[in-house]
Amino acid sequence: MFQNIQKMTLIYLAVIFFIGLDRFLKVFASASQTSEFNLLGEILKFNYKANYYIAFSLPLYGAWLKVIILLIILLLLFYLAQAWQSGRQGIAVSLFTIVMGAAGNLFDRFKYGYVIDYLDLKYFTVFNLADAMIVIGIFLMLIYANKKEAA
Repeated sequence: MFQNIQKMTLIYLAVIFFIGLDRFLKVFASASQTSEFNLLGEILKFNYKANYYIAFSLPLYGAWLKVIILLIILLLLFYLAQAWQSGRQGIAVSLFTIVMGAAGNLFDRFKYGYVIDYLDLKYFTVFNLADAMIVIGIFLMLIYANKKEAA
């Protein structure tokens, strides 16, 4: 049991670290808006982009979007608490990862009116670590949900 608590604590600290790193990179990208540099050849670049839309630049925006995102975050927090209390730590970690990523982007929406993206993946889209955390959290949740069904 103590090992499980240590493992979960490390995972939560890692998620918090990546949110801090995301904030740092957003500030850095914002300060160097005209600069662009390669991270992985021509495939991955560090490149500032103001994203007024939601995931994958789907054209949904406006004040009502902030309210919807906030309500989704609150709903996910409710499910996170339920998962933690019922001993489903894997699902709780997945939800925590999603919530922290969404909250990081929601902070941008309230502060700037858009989300700061900075990782430019050739032939795909520009995104940030918070976006990656949301996607990783969803994949983890699918893995943990399927594990439970298989057991």
